[in-house]
Amino acid sequence: MNTPTHMLIGAALFARRGAPRVTLAAFAGGLVPDLAMFALIFWATRVAGMSQGEVFGSLFFSDDWQRIFAVDHSFFVWGTLFAVAARWRFAVLRAFAGGGLAHAAADFLTHRDDARQQLWPVSDWVFRSPVSYWDQAYYGNIVAPLELALVLVLTGVLLLRLTRAWERAMTLLVATILIVPVILSGGFHGLHGLG
Repeated sequence: MNTPTHMLIGAALFARRGAPRVTLAAFAGGLVPDLAMFALIFWATRVAGMSQGEVFGSLFFSDDWQRIFAVDHSFFVWGTLFAVAARWRFAVLRAFAGGGLAHAAADFLTHRDDARQQLWPVSDWVFRSPVSYWDQAYYGNIVAPLELALVLVLTGVLLLRLTRAWERAMTLLVATILIVPVILSGGFHGLHGLG
């Protein structure tokens, strides 16, 4: 799935009315698993001067990059953090870890050729979902509109639940990052590469 969708899922599951730090942590948990990917892509394209074709054609799938993605998408990493936070009743950490765990779970279900090692460090096995959030060869043409519908529903839920203006503004900003390219391009093909 795309990163903004992950952020909205994390917030919908773990944000709490009247608990702004928890809400912020839930949004952040949905974002953090993709931060290394964004940093690596930025470095490769802007600093090293590589083309997007080089990055997504080979570097993205290199062992070095995949080792990094294994850590930030690991069920064990996020699950352990979530269990510790739940055990010690750290609401902010629980929301953050829950958002990260939800991110890993959603990617588990929607990544095919670009799937991560979900069981790192226990195993280097990779589950390749029968569906892809972007690849039409694996139902991306069906998943993309469903993802957009999910974003609209989650945005509505969060706007009703959250009461602070900045929380609502953050919700709308995150949703807009996904919705505007669809409106401007007239389709879903522009969504690949957001997460």
